[in-house]
Amino acid sequence: MASRIKGHKIAAIIVLIAAGLWVGTGKFTSVGSEEARAAQPAPETEQAGDTAGTDESLRTVAAITPKFIEHAREIRVSGVTGADKHAVLAARAGGVIAALDISQGDYVEADQIVTSVEGDDITAAVMTAQATLAQRQQELEVAEKLFQSGNTAELQLIRVRADKAAAEAALRQAEAAADRLNLRAPFAGVIDTVDVELGEWVQVGTPIATLLALDPIVVRAEVSEIDIGFVAKGDPASVRLVHGTHIDGHVRHVARDASPTTRTYPVEIALPNPDRTIPSGMTAEVSLFTSPERAVTVPRSVITLSVEGELGLRVVGHDDIANFASVELIDDTPEGLVLTGVPEDARIIVSGQDLVRDGEKVIVKDAQASARGN
Repeated sequence: MASRIKGHKIAAIIVLIAAGLWVGTGKFTSVGSEEARAAQPAPETEQAGDTAGTDESLRTVAAITPKFIEHAREIRVSGVTGADKHAVLAARAGGVIAALDISQGDYVEADQIVTSVEGDDITAAVMTAQATLAQRQQELEVAEKLFQSGNTAELQLIRVRADKAAAEAALRQAEAAADRLNLRAPFAGVIDTVDVELGEWVQVGTPIATLLALDPIVVRAEVSEIDIGFVAKGDPASVRLVHGTHIDGHVRHVARDASPTTRTYPVEIALPNPDRTIPSGMTAEVSLFTSPERAVTVPRSVITLSVEGELGLRVVGHDDIANFASVELIDDTPEGLVLTGVPEDARIIVSGQDLVRDGEKVIVKDAQASARGN
């Protein structure tokens, strides 16, 4: 019992000491003042800190100012060289070849005689027709004088005039037959093959020689239905031949009817070949350059998609508001993607573009300046 009372006394003494210490601190007199101080506005330094906290809530992005260029899109296709003109010269008259003034590799001018066929009878027929025409001309002159003097009837004069016209027609027929004895080059070019020999007898239509016009040389290629809309007659082109030679030319023809099997469109590129060193049938790599467009080259990493899945960029204006800009991809180069449709007065976000939304205000840092600083 004595020990239990002694324990209570000890506890009471401890409580009494704690209460005395609390009163001694004077804390109870400042409770109201702390509540009043909490209700008062914060000092200006604290308000400034709050404002800084608001700025820190904006996202920071890096952007560049686009550099616009005039870009000609390059379309690469494969092709084969070919002659500008190709003709198989055939005999126009039957007979024995009397003259063969060509050989393989010779260059001939347009209208040059390349071969002749014997035709003494046809030559004689021309001379006979010429003599007959001369006679009919004299008869007409006499008949006209007699008619003017009243010594011949008009019907007789008409008959003489008809005889002269018939003689003229006979002469033209004889001259045409004589002309068919000679085979002429229809255009200037190189004799690629000769298929007959001197003294050989040929029929009408027998192949005599193959003639090629190699200046200009023509590269024939096919463009896909996706790219054909960008190719036009007169566009510049660059051709790399299989042995490494590069030649510049231009598109001279674009077909408007696609191949039914490949759905591609044939195009022709004309190349200068004054010395005729480029042969027909050589493999070539063709680069077609479309009409220049105002465009911007950007890194591939900056491309993003809109909510609707549209290809574009995130851009910011002078108000630092982020927006989506729809663009069109016109070329893919080693330097980056070439795009059209980029707004003229906007900067392109190159870092953080996938973390911002349309209409969101951002803090913009100059990516180009940062790169120079590094």
